[in-house]
Amino acid sequence: MLGLSRAFGASVASGISAFLPYLTPWDFSPTVVLVCAVTAILYIRGLAAVRQRGVHPGFWRPFSFLLGLALIYGVLQTYFDFLSQHMFWIHRLQHLVLHHLAPFLMVIALPGPILRAGIPRRWRGAEKALWHRAGIRQVMALLQNPLMAGFLFVGLIYFWLIPAIHFTAMLDADRYRLMNWSMAVDGVLFWWLMLTPRSAQGSAAVAYGPRVTVLVVTGFLQLFLGFYFVIQKTTLFTVYGVCGRAWAISPLVDQQIGGCITWIPPAMMSLLGVLVVIHHALHDQERSPVKSQSSSTAAAAAAR
Repeated sequence: MLGLSRAFGASVASGISAFLPYLTPWDFSPTVVLVCAVTAILYIRGLAAVRQRGVHPGFWRPFSFLLGLALIYGVLQTYFDFLSQHMFWIHRLQHLVLHHLAPFLMVIALPGPILRAGIPRRWRGAEKALWHRAGIRQVMALLQNPLMAGFLFVGLIYFWLIPAIHFTAMLDADRYRLMNWSMAVDGVLFWWLMLTPRSAQGSAAVAYGPRVTVLVVTGFLQLFLGFYFVIQKTTLFTVYGVCGRAWAISPLVDQQIGGCITWIPPAMMSLLGVLVVIHHALHDQERSPVKSQSSSTAAAAAAR
C-alpha cells in the first residue's frame, strides 16, 4: 500500500511538473501581473471589509469576478499567449476573453462597492480626488456615452482585424501589447456601461432602452464581420504563415474557425447582455411602486 501511495504521489508530481511550463508566462509582463495582483488584493480586502459590516455578497458574485480576472491573466501570461500569436483562431479566442467574457463576468458581479472598500483608508481621499478631476470626468463622460461606447467596442475589433494593421500588430511587441490592453480596457468600460444597474451608475446613469439598442447593433456588426471571414476563399491573415502556425492546419480552416469565434459567441453574449439589461429594468420597475408608496407614507406622516 505504501509503495502504491508513493507511486501515485510520484506520478502526480510528474504530471504537475510537466504541466507547469504551460502556466508560466511566454512573454512576461510586469504590468499585467501588477494590475491583476493589485485588483485581486483590493477585491479580497474589500470582501473581508464588507463582510465585517454584515454585508454578504454570497458565493457567485466573488467567484464570477475572480474568475474573470483569472481569465484575463490566463490568456495574457501563460502558454496560451504563445498559441495566440501562432494561430488565428486562438488569437480570436484570446480577444473573446479579453473583450467579452472576462469583463462580462467581472462587471456582472457588481464589484464597485467591494473594490472601493478594499482601498486603504489613507488612499481613499486621493482616489476620490482623482475621479473628481475635470479632465478625468470629461474623458469618462465621452467614453461612457452609449454611441461612443458602442462605436469603440465594435470599432476596435474591426480596426485590429484590418489585415495590414493586424500583420504589424502581431510582429511588433509594443503594438501587440497595445492591441491586447485596448481590448481589455474597452471591454471593462463597455460592459460596465451596459450591465450595471442605473442605481449604481449615479448621475451618469444611461437609460435601459439605449443600452439594448447598442447591444443589438454591436452584436449584429460582429456577426457580420465573423461571417465575412468564414466565407472568404483567400487567406486574409498571412502573418501566421510568417510566424509559423502552432498546428498544421490549412490557413483557410484557421481563418474560418476564427471567423466562427468572431461571429457566434459575441452575438450570444450580446443577447445575454440584453437579457441582463431587461432584468435590471424589470427589477427597477418593481422597486418604483415600493419607493412611491414609502414617499407617500412619509409625506402623509409629515402632514400630520
